[in-house]
Amino acid sequence: MSGVALRYRLIVFDWDGTLADSAAIIVEAIQQACADLGLPVPSDSAARYVIGLGLHDALRHVAPTLAEKDYPQLSARYRAHYLNRDPEIPLFAGAEALLSALNVRGHLLAVATGKSRRGLDRALEQAGIGRHFVATRCADEGFPKPNPDMLLHLMDSVGAVPDETLMIGDTTHDLLLAANAGVDAVGVAYGAHPGPALAAERNRAIVGSVDELTQWLGAHA
Repeated sequence: MSGVALRYRLIVFDWDGTLADSAAIIVEAIQQACADLGLPVPSDSAARYVIGLGLHDALRHVAPTLAEKDYPQLSARYRAHYLNRDPEIPLFAGAEALLSALNVRGHLLAVATGKSRRGLDRALEQAGIGRHFVATRCADEGFPKPNPDMLLHLMDSVGAVPDETLMIGDTTHDLLLAANAGVDAVGVAYGAHPGPALAAERNRAIVGSVDELTQWLGAHA
């Protein structure tokens, strides 16, 4: 641990669209699943909007007319399409170097994600970066975003308070999660939601690349 005074002791990252370059694959899997069941295929923007939500909430948004009993079938088709391409998903360039640098500075790092526990564990193993995180929280372990449950759980698990916690994510769901938990946030405009949508969520810092995020954290974290 370095002797640098830390503004944020705990930094929490979203996964898809923030650390992992997965938004396009998720969008395609959602669209293919809807097509499989003969449902209207959502636009790219509509499919991107639900990234970050828990899977059930996401599918209810993109297929609101589907009977409740048929959601498990839609979920199964989504998972099949997603898992077929899951091994292709890379981290964004510079993401692992950023995590390493934050660890060296002495920050505690965590993940708050709309993925399932099984999905996140698989992603961490494939990416080989699980060692960087002291805690993780998934949508199937409590209330999904934007309910504050994920951040409250993570803060409690490491003994952090809201004033020393920062949330980093690529969707308005992430920024609302942060607001609901009373913590600061940075929106990254290189993932699922466009910069103007992120900027509309009150006074949040917005960055356009991992390099910009690295610079912002170096100056403010």
